Amino acid sequence: MIKKYKKKGILFWITGLSGSGKTTLAKKLFPYINKKYGLSVHLDGDNLRKILDLHGYSFKDRVSNSKKFTKVAKLLTDQGINVVFSIIGLINKTRSWNKKNIKKYIEIYIKSDVKKIISLNKKKIYKSKKNIVGINIRPQFPKNPDIIIDNTFNKSLNKLEIELRSKIDKIIKKKNY
Repeated sequence: MIKKYKKKGILFWITGLSGSGKTTLAKKLFPYINKKYGLSVHLDGDNLRKILDLHGYSFKDRVSNSKKFTKVAKLLTDQGINVVFSIIGLINKTRSWNKKNIKKYIEIYIKSDVKKIISLNKKKIYKSKKNIVGINIRPQFPKNPDIIIDNTFNKSLNKLEIELRSKIDKIIKKKNY
């Protein structure tokens, strides 16, 4: 009997405040990941909320939703599919679960100042006064992410993407994924 090797996919968990550039960078990064590292999908927290019909935004709702999101990511990575996941995801328990349960996990933190994000007002989400991570829900920022991209909004998205690609390639080589 021939033993078949089933490789696991890589989870690229891109986290940060709303408006920090997570999804935009993930969309730019996705074709590169798909071409260089194999079959990939891009998942986004906002899109999954719509698909799974999840409406709550309280901290408790966010914890519950993130548990569902990580299970979807694990299902896909277990089947050898890379997942580029852009999500606020600023919950320590979720990231700890990912590190423990997903064999190939790369945590990417898009670091941005909430005051700068509000001043740019791109998503208009910060006009709302309740259940906003970084305003009235305290974010649990990553303590030891694999990659930090400091988005001060002074660099072009192309430069940030190139920086992210380089850091991803180094991490994958170092971790031997």
